[in-house]
Amino acid sequence: MLDLKIIQDARRRISAHILSTPLVHSPSLSELCGVGVSLKLEHHQITGSFKLRGATNAVLELTEADRARGVVAVSTGNHGRALSYAARAVGSRATICMSRLVPENKIAEIKRLGADVRIIGGSQDEAQHEVDRLVANGLVLLPPFDHPDIIAGQGTIGLEIAEGMPDVATVIVGLSGGGLAAGVATAIKGMRPGVRVIGVSMERGAAMKASLDAGRPVQVEEFPSLADALGGGVGLDNKLTFPMCQALLDDVVLLSESEIAAGIRHAYRQEREIVEGSGAVGIAALLAHKVADLRGPVAVVLSGRNIDMELHRRVINGVSNPLGQEV
Repeated sequence: MLDLKIIQDARRRISAHILSTPLVHSPSLSELCGVGVSLKLEHHQITGSFKLRGATNAVLELTEADRARGVVAVSTGNHGRALSYAARAVGSRATICMSRLVPENKIAEIKRLGADVRIIGGSQDEAQHEVDRLVANGLVLLPPFDHPDIIAGQGTIGLEIAEGMPDVATVIVGLSGGGLAAGVATAIKGMRPGVRVIGVSMERGAAMKASLDAGRPVQVEEFPSLADALGGGVGLDNKLTFPMCQALLDDVVLLSESEIAAGIRHAYRQEREIVEGSGAVGIAALLAHKVADLRGPVAVVLSGRNIDMELHRRVINGVSNPLGQEV
């Protein structure tokens, strides 16, 4: 388990390299929920998602020798973009392995940042096999979530929420491999022990929820989703994020694709924010009234904005199947 001090150390390390993102009041959601709701605009981060915090912290902790070897990771897109950016900033090079479910706009941005991109198979678990091979050949593994430096970097969001909103009672975060949820929950509960932390994911392919229900990490089938960044497994050998989420999350909420689409539309129409599906799940959970025993004030993390803009247009216009395939 990580502790508050490790996250505070991470903030000092990365503060010159990332943005401290705004925390803004949402009149529309506050009226809907009957309690104060504020939005943590982490999608305003330099690479368009919270992932830059963890990636930067991990890269800055590498030795010069490890930076020279180059880093490698599996990704659903946002970690790959963040790691590519952070590695390039210190003169290193990233290799990013992704499945064919990763949207093309995310792949293109990773290539633009100079990474070596490998598209492998139809799931994150299949892409992980290529990562394992490259690690055996000398590259340094910096995974998307199950790594202490990654979790600590993501946890700096929790520090900013607790300091910017001292009376916060509920924090809502997207849940995939658990790096964001585990880091934020560690920071928030370290400073405000009574705060409830709620994880949110999609109904199909929510690996952490399935693992928590089973009491151990399990594999799940991956499906296309508007919340594509929440896809992928937690790793059967998960060492950190599974036990941390098991200990620290107060509840996990699952959403349908139509509910996620409603979250994207609300963010755009009411909050004037462009967010991807994974970034909109906190809003979507509130719109669907799926957070039981909601206590305010509430902070919702908008985790990313890296959505294909044509897909965003279809969602905003109410297209019934914006992905163009069965979801």
